[in-house]
Amino acid sequence: MLRFLPLKLGRLYRCLKLIFVIGLFVILLMNTHNLLASFQKNELTDRRFISLNKCPACFGTSWCRKFMNGQISFETWGRLRFLDVFNVKNVFFAQYGEPREGTRRIVLKRLGSNQELTDIDQKICKRATGRTRCDLIQAMYKTEFARLNGDVRLLTPDVVEGWSDLVHCPSQRLLDRIVRRYAETKDSGSFLLKNLKDTERMQLLMTLAFNPEPLVLQSFPSDEGWPFAKYLGACGRMVAVNYVGEELWSFFNAPWQKRVDLAKQLMDIAEQLTNNDFDFALYLLDVSFDNFAVGPRDGKVIVVDAENVVVADKRLIKQNKPENYDVWYESKFEECDKEACLSFSKDTMCSRVTVDHNYYAICQNLLSRYAVWRGSSGGLLHDPPPHIAKDGQLKVLLDECANPKKRYGRFQAAKDLREYLTQLSSTARSKPVTG
Repeated sequence: MLRFLPLKLGRLYRCLKLIFVIGLFVILLMNTHNLLASFQKNELTDRRFISLNKCPACFGTSWCRKFMNGQISFETWGRLRFLDVFNVKNVFFAQYGEPREGTRRIVLKRLGSNQELTDIDQKICKRATGRTRCDLIQAMYKTEFARLNGDVRLLTPDVVEGWSDLVHCPSQRLLDRIVRRYAETKDSGSFLLKNLKDTERMQLLMTLAFNPEPLVLQSFPSDEGWPFAKYLGACGRMVAVNYVGEELWSFFNAPWQKRVDLAKQLMDIAEQLTNNDFDFALYLLDVSFDNFAVGPRDGKVIVVDAENVVVADKRLIKQNKPENYDVWYESKFEECDKEACLSFSKDTMCSRVTVDHNYYAICQNLLSRYAVWRGSSGGLLHDPPPHIAKDGQLKVLLDECANPKKRYGRFQAAKDLREYLTQLSSTARSKPVTG
């Protein structure tokens, strides 16, 4: 019976596989005309397809000329619309061409699933008319996004606090930075709202409320050394960012030396976002292998999904001195059988100067034995070489970083882990790469 069962399951798997292939072939036959049309037409020049017709209920217009001129086109599989059913996150790979620079790969994001984008429309209508369906453009002028007219000098915390993770606890310094660096206006560089057009203000506020990722990328740009993908521009509800490289998950079984280098970079990112010269702490709430990518040339690790980032202004916390503001905060470890589990308190992040959340998130969800992703466990540093496994130091540091046994143990473990990974990286570089 035990022998018979695997054979039966094997046949069932092959049968299902054959049915899937036949089904896909039938779909291709039924959509032959649409397939030919897809390859002949550049849908990224279609105003309705990129939701330019919904502006100012959109994310920007700075790249519309490039879209309309046909400088941006989907890569081969991205042109097949029937495959969108598998593309839940609405993330596409495309080619962008400039006469002098040639063609390069970029990433296009709709910043939400189809359902989430529909919810945006319904929420705007609800705020303006009390109904879920309406004339979207007219409705925008009746929402709080339009009430901040040209007479208002500054975007202030009392207006936008709690709209999204980015402004869960905003300071005036953060909001001035967001407005000053807003890339969807020709007059960027000023923190005064009056320098933005009415439509630009509405686009900025809508982005801040529904998906602030573009504003994170603009406010903390890669050009200044922040570990985020480079923001390029937007047209309607299609945002363009620089293509970084393959996702971190594709390196899960890379050679040991490579994984050590990536792990060290991840811990460096945790440190940079927690402690920097600007006194802004950026806490990553969504940490998974899909949300990081690795550059093909420089091997640099970059955050490619920055929607869920809490920004706390340490200067403001020190100034206001809320209760226990100077007491180090340790994130509580919670073991679970789901992917990318994290336990956190956004309010605590906003009221303490010293918080270990980023170390906790990186160690638990990416590096340690507690990391679970796509059915695999063991983390990025799984199966170390025998001499490292025998030494035991790596396991001790990872365990203490993810699930500390001592008070403030994670802070020290994170520091020691960074140093240990640096040593391993240096040793690896000094030896020829094998295997």
